[in-house]
Amino acid sequence: MGARPVVALVCMRGEPGLGEYLQRRGYEVREAAEDWAAALLLAEADVDVAVIGEGLPASLGLDLLRRHAGGPSFVMISDRGDLIEKVLALELGAADVVPAAVNRRELAARIGGLIARRGKGRRELVVLENATVDLKAALVMHRSGAEEQLSPGQIALLRLFIANPRKVLSRDDIMAAAPAEDAEAFDRSIDSRIVRLRRKLDTETITTIRGAGYRFDPPSRGGE
Repeated sequence: MGARPVVALVCMRGEPGLGEYLQRRGYEVREAAEDWAAALLLAEADVDVAVIGEGLPASLGLDLLRRHAGGPSFVMISDRGDLIEKVLALELGAADVVPAAVNRRELAARIGGLIARRGKGRRELVVLENATVDLKAALVMHRSGAEEQLSPGQIALLRLFIANPRKVLSRDDIMAAAPAEDAEAFDRSIDSRIVRLRRKLDTETITTIRGAGYRFDPPSRGGE
């Protein structure tokens, strides 16, 4: 497995917990609270995305952007709403300029898109009726905005279904390919695992086939 994509957070005082949030999504996060520390951090060759927070004066943020052009992809966060400043940042090479108080899930999505364009850290997403699952981060992102972690066993079980769409999998198939995480390896424990997974994913795509096993029917898209 390759190295994790690196995200630098600069002067993000208004976003407590953002670093930990991004780490759960599979990124290596490095933080700098002052402009002098930011200059050292952004000089590191392996930084993929730099997020410049509103805690840094606009002139210093633009100066960092000038000095590190050709390096990481920059996301500038601003609460000033100054169109000239936004245009200047984009002209200097910023990949994105977003207003302050950006939703952290939205910010993570923007960062993920930039990293994917750099050919790194492509996410494995599964879109269901009421949620999206990030398989790499083992994270369920519900339409309501709530998020939940999946256990390694639940990820293994979901991957098994995804790899076998519309195919009936017997309990023996499931136990062989995605064994239980504890000593409960009896036949009936499969039923409990499926129920818990359905509930966590808020999905009806995993169907019980009486007397045979279970089948994953991917949700249709656009009238498919």
